[in-house]
Amino acid sequence: MNRTIIFLAVLYASGFANSSEPDDLVELFGEWRAFEAPPLRDGAPDYTAGTFERRYETFLNLRARLNTMEIDSWEISDQVDWHLVRAEMNGFDFNHRILQPWVRDPAYYDTVWMNRSDVPAHEGPTNHAVVEIWTYDFPLSNEAETRLIGELSAIAPLMAQAQQNLTGNARDLWVTGIRDVRSQINKLDLVLEMAGGGASRELREVIADAKTATASLVSFLEAESPSKTGSSGIGKDNYTWYQQNVHLVPLTWQEEVSLLKRELDRAWSSLKLEEQRNRDLPPLIAASNSEEYQLLAEEAVDRIFNFLGEKEILTLTSYMKPAIAAHMGEFVPEEQRNFFSIAAHYDPAPLFTHFYHWIELARMDLEPHPSPVRQGALLYNIFDSRNEGTATGVEEMFMHAGLYDDRPRSRELVWIMLAQRAARGLGSLYAHANEMTMEQAGGIHQDWTPRGWMKTEKELLIFEQHLYLRQPGYGTSYITGKYLLERALADFAKQKEDSGEEFEMKDFFDRLNLIDSIPISLARYEMTGLDDEIIMMTN
Repeated sequence: MNRTIIFLAVLYASGFANSSEPDDLVELFGEWRAFEAPPLRDGAPDYTAGTFERRYETFLNLRARLNTMEIDSWEISDQVDWHLVRAEMNGFDFNHRILQPWVRDPAYYDTVWMNRSDVPAHEGPTNHAVVEIWTYDFPLSNEAETRLIGELSAIAPLMAQAQQNLTGNARDLWVTGIRDVRSQINKLDLVLEMAGGGASRELREVIADAKTATASLVSFLEAESPSKTGSSGIGKDNYTWYQQNVHLVPLTWQEEVSLLKRELDRAWSSLKLEEQRNRDLPPLIAASNSEEYQLLAEEAVDRIFNFLGEKEILTLTSYMKPAIAAHMGEFVPEEQRNFFSIAAHYDPAPLFTHFYHWIELARMDLEPHPSPVRQGALLYNIFDSRNEGTATGVEEMFMHAGLYDDRPRSRELVWIMLAQRAARGLGSLYAHANEMTMEQAGGIHQDWTPRGWMKTEKELLIFEQHLYLRQPGYGTSYITGKYLLERALADFAKQKEDSGEEFEMKDFFDRLNLIDSIPISLARYEMTGLDDEIIMMTN
């Protein structure tokens, strides 16, 4: 019996009544999230093919219940929540049918994460047994050590299971993923070092077992890698479906290509115009030691928040400035700087405006959205257009609003950063279309980043292009999300003008923040009532 028949059978035979109350959606959301986490096999999440097939009918039942809800009479915010649940379910289905990271993507099994991501969840597909070391305080209390031992104990069986599950033929994902898995050994060593001499025998043993199992997986991956010859992209049609039905980005693959080319051209031409305007000004001088960098960083944070307050860009809260100040970074010797640290050592402010990320995370921690659907991270990186798009968008928006009026050379950095993001995203589009390998996509990323700043340190290049191949749409989300944010701002402002109301920038950003980390298309719908993008993506 094929899946369509199963779906219809479940729909018509289940006998449940149509639901049209938001509370029913909240109840279904809880069931959905409980289902989305796979059962355990030998203490690790079970990603075996048989288990997925056995559970698929339950998934179809959940989706059928969602699809029978009549939501037209609901408040727009509740309708938005319905679309979020729909997007997550589409993400599960797409992963099951197409992306299959547990089959194609060795990096999926990288389980130990030392640091918090600057977006609501880790970038790219991650397994359900992730150990968040950053949530622990060292030295460990007895209770914390017991918890850590329990979490780390899933690694050995998961690494063993990976050797059975990883049957895919995606060469770039396979070969590059080996480095992610291998890095887990070093991270486990670091965890043991952080635990210090007080580490119990049980903790030392579970770490030793995890390291042995990880090394075995690395050996398996290396032995199998010569046989991996297939492409890693998902193809144009799958890419478009995924963007529109999971990440709710109302663009096709070709439209994204056109948009990123346009933004790349605009960034380069604007940079050259800035350089022409600034030709008689002294060049920016990079920080040459820790003291100089610290002064630059502290001044940049102060400058940004003084600007946001004085220009009434958004309502400042007590947690915003500390959220960014905690991530100012530190001095990096010139020969070790990557793209972002090169820019930051001239003026950290352009990068720190991108750190709007940390404001959003602080808000999610301290002022969670009242809807359970929006509390915490959306699954499958569905937040990318909102979080990466907003962080990229405010770099330029704050510049246009006057942040660098007294530092015109810093405007050049904003255009350089925009060009880099457009170039890397464009390369990722060609990689997903299987028109380029990951290395060739990286060539666009390198060659079209101004001043050769992506040629100084190769690790960042590999990390970014690998991530974007693993997570379709993430590489372009910085630009597509920025575009959608600008569109939302334009529509919001025009509605104010048409109704004779005064437009206030603070009103826009405050409402955007209250709506939380959801796709920009849905934020636009909730702010303006304009549903054209939603209709296009659901028909």
